Amino acid sequence: MELGKTAYVILGMLRLGRRTGYEIKSLVDVSTRFFWAASYGQIYPELARLEKLGLVRGRRADSGGRRRKTYELTADGERALDDWLTSPAPLHLELRHEGVLKAFFSDALAPGERAAQWRRMREQHERVAQQLQAIEPGAAEAADERGERMPLKVLEFGIAYQQFVADWCARMERAEAESAAPVAAERS
Repeated sequence: MELGKTAYVILGMLRLGRRTGYEIKSLVDVSTRFFWAASYGQIYPELARLEKLGLVRGRRADSGGRRRKTYELTADGERALDDWLTSPAPLHLELRHEGVLKAFFSDALAPGERAAQWRRMREQHERVAQQLQAIEPGAAEAADERGERMPLKVLEFGIAYQQFVADWCARMERAEAESAAPVAAERS
């Protein structure tokens, strides 16, 4: 049986506890979305497929007039997740970053315009780093209380990554600003 990466996101979230599709998406939005996003349009069809495959079990849990279905891992789902986690297959590596894409094509822009692009990227990465740092105490508490150490380690990776990119952008921003200064002086 071939499973996509969204299936493993779901299986992993369900290993952390029984959840609805909405709860899975909410958890993705504050955790894995920084390195592997999943949308409602991916999660709900994948939950149905995983249930048909016997990897998750859904139960109706209607409340307050709302139709809800909670899901949990089955033993087969646990095995599928473990098989993926221990697989020696090459890792899928992909960076999709619109700012980097713009930078790649920005040679035709003036140095000041490129500096502004780097500044916007730096500011965005600084904001994300701050968001991640804000959730770090809760992740540290979960690591202590429930023994969930790896989400904290991945969070630390995310903070370091955001800080690295912000620092890189700051260097590029300074370099572009310095190259813009002689051009501005020539025009005066």
